[in-house]
Amino acid sequence: MCQYTDIMAKAVETRSPKGEQATEVILATFRVNGALLAAGDVLAAEFGLTSARWQVLGAIAQAQQPLTVPQIARRMGLTRQSVHTTVNRLLADGLVELLENADHRRSQLVRLSELGEASYRAVDAKQAAWVNELAAGLTRAELETTARVIRELASRLEPRSPANHTHEGDTHDR
Repeated sequence: MCQYTDIMAKAVETRSPKGEQATEVILATFRVNGALLAAGDVLAAEFGLTSARWQVLGAIAQAQQPLTVPQIARRMGLTRQSVHTTVNRLLADGLVELLENADHRRSQLVRLSELGEASYRAVDAKQAAWVNELAAGLTRAELETTARVIRELASRLEPRSPANHTHEGDTHDR
């Protein structure tokens, strides 16, 4: 117990001012994530969806093409296992359909069914009014800076590989 306390005390002592500010951003992000998931559950509930189901439908809708479970997981920052479970529930509810994948027999493509498209559009319309109210009073510059910083932090947290390695100042689409 004492060794753990010593390690934690040393960690706090060595955090730079930027590290302290980044910690504040991280803690605020945790709070916002929880609040957004709760708000998403409320927005999507009348359409028989949860935030998780809405998120998966949204990944497919925004891609405008069928995706594999791993592709959905990567786009949304989720685990393949959680996406697989959600896709199975959406499939049982008739909101998605599975297609053969010519590139990978064991990884089927997931697409929205007609019901899934209608459900996604309905929640999206409700979200538009909600997000407009949420953004009221914030400037476009504030929102753009926030989005840029969050994207950069997400990029730095992703596992390093030649495909997604960047140098400071580099930008790329994900």
